[in-house]
Amino acid sequence: MITSRSSILLDAQSNSYAVPAFNVHNLETMKTVLETAQELRSPVMIAATPSTISYIGQDFFIGMMEAAKKTYDIPICFHLDHHEKVEDIKTLIKSGVPSVMIDASHHDFEENIRIVREVVEYAIPFGVAVEAELGRLSGVEDDLEVDEKDQIYTNPTQAKEFVSRTGIDSLAVAIGTAHGLYKGEPKLDIERLAAIQKEVDIPLVLHGASGLSDELVQKTIERGICKVNIATELKMAFVKGLRGYLQDHPSANDPRYYFKDAVKEMKRVVADKMKMCGSVNRG
Repeated sequence: MITSRSSILLDAQSNSYAVPAFNVHNLETMKTVLETAQELRSPVMIAATPSTISYIGQDFFIGMMEAAKKTYDIPICFHLDHHEKVEDIKTLIKSGVPSVMIDASHHDFEENIRIVREVVEYAIPFGVAVEAELGRLSGVEDDLEVDEKDQIYTNPTQAKEFVSRTGIDSLAVAIGTAHGLYKGEPKLDIERLAAIQKEVDIPLVLHGASGLSDELVQKTIERGICKVNIATELKMAFVKGLRGYLQDHPSANDPRYYFKDAVKEMKRVVADKMKMCGSVNRG
């Protein structure tokens, strides 16, 4: 069943777990996540970046969302991840997407607030939940690249003002995570996260969770993280399974068969992340 992100995340906040949000890229990756969630009875978020929407096609994405609604009976929320173009977000809201992230974090504080507020005001009549980011993560997400030296950590005091003035439903925080693969041992500012949690009462979001240990992610959940984004590890697992099958079967030419090992590898990662988030049997 398709539901709002607000209801999913508020339940996670009340019951001290996190909802895993998986970035998908096509039908195979989307079905893998949804089937695993169904088997483990886990609420789940299906996240799509601008390039994923462009690749799949908006109408096909909405069609896949409608098919999921009829097929699965667990809480599912489709979500726009790291979208920057306000008009594109408005179009997808009108098409039925129940959850959006407007990423204006590369602007200064006041402009970030202005852009986010515009999206929030548009989303409210549709009952759509809005996520925004304060601070900047390093690494590569979709077509956006931020150098490590340009990373900005979330200021707890600013976070309180940002939430109050924008009216967002959840806040993505920058506490040392990064998009993509980590170059060294990840070091998260857990004390900063705890300080942010004291200042705001909405669910907090952890981007860049691929490569983090279960223990580290669970420490963030204890301090207010209610949504954990996973992308890179899924792609790595999928291509590992696909490459292995094609190496063993060099004459293979039917995707209905050579995708099987890719799906199997990805499914294992999805299940592990759901267990890490404590979302199993919450749906």
